[in-house]
Amino acid sequence: MKTPSQKILILSYYWPPSGGSGVQRWMYFAKHLKLMGWEPIVITVDEQQAAYAVWDSSLLAEVASIRVIKTPTREPLRWYSLLTTGNAHQGIPQGAVHQKSVLGKIAAYIRGNYFIPDARKGWIPYAVKAAKKVLETEAISHLITTGPPHSTHLAGLQLKAHFDLHWWADFRDPWTEVFYNKDLFRSAKTQQKDRQLEQQVLQTADGVLTTLGGAFHEQLKRKAPLQRFVALPNGYEAELMAATPGERPKEVFHVVYTGLLTENQSYTPVLKALDKIAEQLPVRLSLAGNIGQEIIADIRSKHPNIALVFHGYVSHGAAIQLMKSAHLLLNFIFENADTQMISGKLLEYMATGVPLLSIGNPTSAAGKFVDQGSAAKMLEARDTKGIFDFIQQAATQRANLHNSFPQLAHWSREALTKRLVEEVLLGK
Repeated sequence: MKTPSQKILILSYYWPPSGGSGVQRWMYFAKHLKLMGWEPIVITVDEQQAAYAVWDSSLLAEVASIRVIKTPTREPLRWYSLLTTGNAHQGIPQGAVHQKSVLGKIAAYIRGNYFIPDARKGWIPYAVKAAKKVLETEAISHLITTGPPHSTHLAGLQLKAHFDLHWWADFRDPWTEVFYNKDLFRSAKTQQKDRQLEQQVLQTADGVLTTLGGAFHEQLKRKAPLQRFVALPNGYEAELMAATPGERPKEVFHVVYTGLLTENQSYTPVLKALDKIAEQLPVRLSLAGNIGQEIIADIRSKHPNIALVFHGYVSHGAAIQLMKSAHLLLNFIFENADTQMISGKLLEYMATGVPLLSIGNPTSAAGKFVDQGSAAKMLEARDTKGIFDFIQQAATQRANLHNSFPQLAHWSREALTKRLVEEVLLGK
């Protein structure tokens, strides 16, 4: 059995005040590990030098007791960001590659071929230096590296070579086979180099964590047949969920989407169905998250009968409050990413008890997960009748339709951290 003083070194580029779903996985793992008697030590980048797409200072309260070491970094991403967005701190556009213009295509080529494995690789020497200083002075046997950015795992490779560490590489998203790589004009040489780096990490780490098993594990096992893979999904914070109020409006049918929305997601069929519903009763569509103004403008112009409210990026607590005020929650799986991930947002959606419609592959792991809900469906974008019928059901039964999920407590952040301890840190 472990002792209360056992320490875990975690390398994560994203950390509060960074916002978004990527930061929440290890933020909450660290929080619950500390509550369970472990001592997580986090090495991250100084937020003043980081390229964060979104910020959420409210998350700092969740990890106030966690020991955090912040380092400098070299950020070639700043120049890419300045070139593509006009803002050096905006970061890489998430979930999509903008290549409609000549400038966009040039930027995509630079991103795909000069930042290998990614544009945060300038952080590696600083992270390694800070980690070595800790490892040389303190008794630490466990190392976690989490990506994206997957360059973080290259720091793990260096540390594993110099210290006796039990190292787990956490793949929150795929590396070489992530769905948007196909849009980056990557050369054969670039692809080969990236695959070699990924395989080296997969074969050297003591274990690999992912948010999804199934076909994704099989894909990774072909690169590292002898490796141990453990799927630990993202979860929901039970205490926050229970403490957050959310009142549904009575005068309208309230539909909510939170998170990232891009052209790589099939949301148009849902909007067309909402147009039909709007002929029967008022429809309010609330959007919150990292959503481009061009998408907002397009929805407003093409669907004027839908009362669109764009909240911008909101804090995590405010996002949950918005979810709980909905009669229907929407989710859109990135195209060609059905087998690669289950987002933490899906878990939070389920925990609200609000009916859920997700657009994606019903036979995928995410689809099978969603269909466990009593008022939840994963439907393909081409199933326009199914989409309309489900939305109409949610609209007509909006006063009393509830989405229950079997054994929901197993998906809480606390329960998943217990699994992390048992299956990874204690190796059961």
